[in-house]
Amino acid sequence: MTAPPHSRALLGAAGLVGFGLLLEIVPRVGVLDREYFPPSSEIVGALADHADEGAFWTAFRQTLTTWLLGLLIAVVAGIVLGVVIGAVPLLRELTASTIEFLRPIPSVALIPLVIVLLGTGMASTLVLVVYAAFWQVLVQVLHGVADVDPVARETALSYRLGFVYRVRYLVWPTALPYAVTGIRLATSVALILTITGELIVGTPGLGKLMDTAYNSGAVPAVYAIVVVTGLIGVVANLVTRRAERYVLAWHPSVRGEVPV
Repeated sequence: MTAPPHSRALLGAAGLVGFGLLLEIVPRVGVLDREYFPPSSEIVGALADHADEGAFWTAFRQTLTTWLLGLLIAVVAGIVLGVVIGAVPLLRELTASTIEFLRPIPSVALIPLVIVLLGTGMASTLVLVVYAAFWQVLVQVLHGVADVDPVARETALSYRLGFVYRVRYLVWPTALPYAVTGIRLATSVALILTITGELIVGTPGLGKLMDTAYNSGAVPAVYAIVVVTGLIGVVANLVTRRAERYVLAWHPSVRGEVPV
């Protein structure tokens, strides 16, 4: 039997508290080197210090801007191209090998290229974010379009429905659950690449702030920023899960039967 949502939330919170207590005790008893693994209390203190600094909130906003803008571009491009390519068999055949070639290329492998072309500003990290998140959405949408019922497809063609009507009433309802999954995956990937780009490229944001703290030897501050990025990821996951349940309320995978 599945636990109620509030019970799962309490269990999750209890797990976090227990993990925090473990991180508080282990460095203090000498199991881990306190210089590199500070206790939880020191991390929380460093986080409180950062919360009073304008530079922290500026970096926070810069990270959110890069992440959300890159995610938006990737989602729109992935959905539009996925539907168009998937709905036109000739385009699907022409682009299949190109997609399979480009998709496995790690975004971090493009870092030297984007630095040379775009420098170390926001645009460089934005390219990395869009590149990584785009494939998550595109591939899922392509799978969704390919999953359209062939009988329904042939029926639409026999009635000579136009391309727009086929996409609106046939392709999109089938591809939507796949697109939502792609967006959920892209959300996490985009956040990872945002922080990575800020760390390596030097784009302003939490990643660069983390690198600055590391170079200055402020280890608790590094962990404090890691905690912040983790919290952003948790909130993003909760939001995308809630949005998924709302958008797909009609779908069997989400719609549960009313308990008797």
